[in-house]
Amino acid sequence: MSDGQIPLLVICGPTASGKTDLALQLAEHFPLEIISADSRQIYRMMDIGTAKATAAEQALVPHHLIDLIDPDQEFSVAEYIDLARPLIEQIDRRGRLPCVVGGTGLYIKALLGGLAQVPAAEPELREMLHAKEKNSGPGTLHRELQKIDPVAAGQIHPNNLVRIVRALEIHALSGQPMSQLHADHRFADQPYRTLQIAPELERTELFRRIDSRAERMLKDGLIGEVERLVACFSADMKALQTLGYREVLEYLSGEVSSDQLLENIRHHTRQYAKRQLTWFRKNSEIIWVDSSTESGRVLQSIENFIPR
Repeated sequence: MSDGQIPLLVICGPTASGKTDLALQLAEHFPLEIISADSRQIYRMMDIGTAKATAAEQALVPHHLIDLIDPDQEFSVAEYIDLARPLIEQIDRRGRLPCVVGGTGLYIKALLGGLAQVPAAEPELREMLHAKEKNSGPGTLHRELQKIDPVAAGQIHPNNLVRIVRALEIHALSGQPMSQLHADHRFADQPYRTLQIAPELERTELFRRIDSRAERMLKDGLIGEVERLVACFSADMKALQTLGYREVLEYLSGEVSSDQLLENIRHHTRQYAKRQLTWFRKNSEIIWVDSSTESGRVLQSIENFIPR
């Protein structure tokens, strides 16, 4: 530790960009342990569609926060933080480098910055706000938010009713604007000294890798994986309404052909990767590297980062 802060390596970025491969390469040079930051790898039985590390890869480097719960169970960002933070401390005490690897930006953001103390959801209030929008017309709640929290209103699209309702809910329950609660939270002590790295690929290469991965997942048995999940649980569970799995459900229900299934997974994954890139590009602390040509730069950055 340095100045009371634990050194934490973060490898983030869009899906199929090579995050896991980079972490495994670095593990050949540094005594690191991997903490997954993937909101779907927490589920058991969801291996192929989440591109979970193989048994061989997990044998090479300790992996944490995968296969935690069954797919029909709920899991929140707060629960992720509650599990990840003690793990980071334990890894640090063992004299090893904790390395967070994943593409779930919200998990990483919450882990590094913490979660602001905001009121829990209030179903009755939420229902009342939705009814108000429906009865008074589109835009009603956003205009109301502009009056009580103009900062939050400026950051939320007028059509994003979920976030608008949440902002109004927080104000009603706490008496404070949501933007102010988040601003106050930024001054909290940071427990980690971080080095954030993301593999950088040309857009065409990223999309090629996405297309190749989609084809490989189907060859590896993604359809069978979904069939087993449906047989054990239900096709309606939230975990199956996610990328790759919902497309297979459409195929199993006869809505699309096998060729269309592959194209749908490719197309939706490319769209998801674009959204991830937009999210991570906003973080100026991330160092974007070409892991195929800049391995020396990455190694030197970590050498400089690790306390002596």
